[in-house]
Amino acid sequence: MNLNSRTTMWGVAMCVAATAAIGTARLAAQDDDEADRVGAAVVVLNEMRDAPDNGIPQSIYDKAEAIAIFPSVKKAGFIVGGQWGRGIISVREPKTGRWSSPAFLTLTGGSFGAQIGGTEIDLILVIMNRRGVERLLANEVKLGGEVSAAAGPVGRAAEASTDLQLRAEILSYSRSRGLFAGATVNGSAIKEDLDANTRFYGRALSSEDIVFDRAGKAPASVTVLRTALDRPAR
Repeated sequence: MNLNSRTTMWGVAMCVAATAAIGTARLAAQDDDEADRVGAAVVVLNEMRDAPDNGIPQSIYDKAEAIAIFPSVKKAGFIVGGQWGRGIISVREPKTGRWSSPAFLTLTGGSFGAQIGGTEIDLILVIMNRRGVERLLANEVKLGGEVSAAAGPVGRAAEASTDLQLRAEILSYSRSRGLFAGATVNGSAIKEDLDANTRFYGRALSSEDIVFDRAGKAPASVTVLRTALDRPAR
């Protein structure tokens, strides 16, 4: 083998090694991304439940079939608005009350009304019955369309007393970080994030596999999420 051939082979080997290293780095970064999403969701859940004057009422929380958390949803608009975010959902097992490992979701969509500006919001959806959970995870679903949604009551002693809130399958709670008027979850589309599920659990799993069948071995970081979901509000 002459010198040019050896040089060419060495160059190819280096390219292959570099490509593999880049791929490994990307996978590691993606794994960290899902873990960061779970960690951000825990922070949002704790802070929004513990808000002294406008937290999620414990009476509502105790009846929840599932909790979906979307940290830092991006919103922007002038009359017509748009939003995009990524989050997680955990479902409570009816008999044991044990929360499932998280399945990953995306949220997209638009809204129409008196709105101007751009911001990020933290969003929590409290799903009140099994049908609401099944509809939410069946496929891409629009809130306020296939699944009924209403703004949730706030405050420690508040109750879902209106007819709309009593009928709603989902009660929504948001926390704004900037200027945005007229924000609403109706019209938003929620879809399972299959790629994130696969990265987090190391194999292809649907959201139903994770939250209903309890499939997949979750990383240790899920313990922190379950602890946050289990504890009473302060």
